[in-house]
Amino acid sequence: MDVLEKLSILTDAAKYDAACTSSGGDRTAKKGYIGNTSASLAGCCHSFSADGRCVTLLKVLMTNCCVYDCKYCVNRRSNDTRRTAFTPEELADLTINFYRRNYIEGLFLSSGVLRSPDYTMELMIKSLRLLREKYRFNGYIHAKAIPGAAPELVEQLGLLADRLSVNIELPSESALKTLAPDKTKGAILAPMRQIQVRNQENKEELVKYRHAPKFAPAGQSTQLIVGATADTDFQILRLTQGLYDRYRLKRVFFSAYVPVVEHALLPAKNVKPPLLREHRLYQADWLLRFYKFRAEELLDESNPSFDTRVDPKCSWALAHLDFFPVEVNTADYETLLRVPGIGIVSARRILTARRVGPLHIDDLKKLGVVMKRAQYFLTASGRVADGLRFTPDSLLHNLIAVEQPLLPQQDMVQLSLFDSAG
Repeated sequence: MDVLEKLSILTDAAKYDAACTSSGGDRTAKKGYIGNTSASLAGCCHSFSADGRCVTLLKVLMTNCCVYDCKYCVNRRSNDTRRTAFTPEELADLTINFYRRNYIEGLFLSSGVLRSPDYTMELMIKSLRLLREKYRFNGYIHAKAIPGAAPELVEQLGLLADRLSVNIELPSESALKTLAPDKTKGAILAPMRQIQVRNQENKEELVKYRHAPKFAPAGQSTQLIVGATADTDFQILRLTQGLYDRYRLKRVFFSAYVPVVEHALLPAKNVKPPLLREHRLYQADWLLRFYKFRAEELLDESNPSFDTRVDPKCSWALAHLDFFPVEVNTADYETLLRVPGIGIVSARRILTARRVGPLHIDDLKKLGVVMKRAQYFLTASGRVADGLRFTPDSLLHNLIAVEQPLLPQQDMVQLSLFDSAG
């Protein structure tokens, strides 16, 4: 099998790995090397960099051969599919040639488990070492650490990659035992803890020794599958909160389960992926990371799932109407962030603008406030928008109407996280 045929198989097998984020790396241009991860080049597979450009990585598996039999995975050992594997030399040569042709700006490397976690990691490490040392590639690399691999191999991988990730995939231990019996919670969390501790140690080393080698400078991430099991949004969000708190993850990715295999324990193949649910979880994740919300504020045992008709921030506001209206001329930053339609940028603009003089309703749209949401939840100089009348029931109806044009016309259309501010 030639390299291009392998590429076709292994890029297709990698399509269920979520990697849509800007890189977070800061590896700048270096004399004698090619590539960099500075702001002008930062990014992952068909995603958007900080300056708004669409950028891409080569997202590929080292191999789709796997000794594990995870029921939800297209690459599981019991699935009848074409198998192949790159040699480290083939993968390094392919990546560098794609980069030189300006097809890609970096590499996202994952893998099935060939023979054992240690053997697979050794192949990945050899590939990345060829890129870094033989081809002197200085660009962005995101690598998936294999759960169960030896700690010293995780260490080597972290010194070669900009970002590491260890996929949890299933939100609960019971689901893991049922659908992925070859994996254990301990085997997944151990490298995650190692990466977190080692990354913190490395930051301290770099303070003392400027030229100390960097260990996964863009941090670590993970991925959770949504819809393959009966786990609720609350269970998923609570786990997400715990991962940020305990392991200092940069991102938790959510992947709507795509039924690619028939199994009694999984949704039928004719069930559409829960893309809207995935979208709401991403919006809730945004609230956790940037808006100072906690998982237990958004959902609880008695209300374990999001109302998909409105975004999570509006859901929270509807359940806490006693918190509103917020007076924009006196509210602090954290309080402003709770108002639907006010985002991080517009909240800061409000704080700056009101130093000059009191704000009025007409001023808020100019500051970036999305008034079609925010008007129901705030006052400016004690006044609401002219002619505004609503009841709790009509408020929900109005917010649903605002949200409707932003939703896909067909269930299979991918949603955008950044539909509007706030």
